[in-house]
Amino acid sequence: MFRRPAHKVKFASAFIWYVGGIVLTLKGWQLLSEADAMRPEKYWPWLAILLGMMIGLLKGKLLFVRVCQKNLLRIDAIDHPKLWQCFRPRFFVFLFAMVILGATLSRMAHNNYPFIISLAVLDFSIAVALFSSSHIFWSHNISGTK
Repeated sequence: MFRRPAHKVKFASAFIWYVGGIVLTLKGWQLLSEADAMRPEKYWPWLAILLGMMIGLLKGKLLFVRVCQKNLLRIDAIDHPKLWQCFRPRFFVFLFAMVILGATLSRMAHNNYPFIISLAVLDFSIAVALFSSSHIFWSHNISGTK
């Protein structure tokens, strides 16, 4: 009951990975829009994007790629994978905590220009790390095709 082929469980993990990247990208743009409305003459929003991308590429290459690989190998090792096993339970606890923390920080940053810019850098860096490491999912044949 509830068993799924490993490639479907891997696809679920990739889906969550991409949704996280999309959500953080949209949140980063929203923060930078607020920052630009506060001080339209400043160039900091553009630097935030650039810095977030650079940090994200490093983070993706040095950390997130390995996390993806380990998770996909873990899914392969499960005898009868179930959809909710796309990540370990602690990942979901961590994800829930990060969502709560991110929402709290966004509320705290409202009308605080340096805080908004810093939070945008953080959001973009994580989004880029997620996107730049996502190629691992496709190299592990999550589509289920031969």
